[in-house]
Amino acid sequence: MSIVVTGATGNLGRHVVEQLLEKVPAEQITAVVRDETKGAAYAARGVKLAVADYNTPESFDGLFAAGDKVLLISGNEFDKGRPQQHKVVIDAAKAAGVALLAYTSAPGTLTAALADDHRATEETLLASGVPFALLRNGWYHENYTEQLAPVLEHNAVVAAAGEGRVSSASRADYAAAAVAVLTGEGHENKTYELGGDEAWSFAEYAAELSRQTGKEIAYNSVPAEALIGILTGAGLPEPFAAILAGVDASIAKGELVVSTGDLSRLAGRPTTPISEAIAAALKG
Repeated sequence: MSIVVTGATGNLGRHVVEQLLEKVPAEQITAVVRDETKGAAYAARGVKLAVADYNTPESFDGLFAAGDKVLLISGNEFDKGRPQQHKVVIDAAKAAGVALLAYTSAPGTLTAALADDHRATEETLLASGVPFALLRNGWYHENYTEQLAPVLEHNAVVAAAGEGRVSSASRADYAAAAVAVLTGEGHENKTYELGGDEAWSFAEYAAELSRQTGKEIAYNSVPAEALIGILTGAGLPEPFAAILAGVDASIAKGELVVSTGDLSRLAGRPTTPISEAIAAALKG
């Protein structure tokens, strides 16, 4: 039996593999990578590597074995038909008879277009009959703290989220929940709504940035159309800019406030405060 992690060298996958290595022997972990060279550090520590690509279905043939537990980390190629990519993994998992397939989805409350691919994948997974765990991950701190350069350059946090609040958490927090599900028992056919312990507003985020930098950083709430213009002006493709603006609209409606406590319960500890993520990003 292996614990198999797809997207193992990605932003979330790296945290999952590192935390798995703290809990189970390396030889019980299989890291699925597109580029074998990027997984070399894992292989050096005894982790098995499997080279496969969501866009090449045959690369998943024979990758899973009966009894495996699989973490399907959602793809990030928004223009490649993600539900079909994910179906490749689900079909392979079903054929192998895996014990569990956990999928990193989006909050059940989210109506933004970003959620459409996740809902379609959930439907495919439920229809497959494979024992599942839906890890409906909320927003990541890093979605904001990794984009601080323009904020600090212009002394402004710009969003189309109004006074909405976000229950974000760190990638390491979400990884801890995934590891708990992959290494624990009794998670079959469960849905977890995951988010940080403390929701924050963009005005509070700007105030915390001001406190930590000593600068006067304002929150500029703009209409969605204006945000799309700003993002495309910064080089983002318009469809992706529209997706991000759609998420802000959902935040304004309260759809990214997740108050279940599932994340800290699964992780076995409180989630990381946004203030800590800001401090880490400013040091980095």
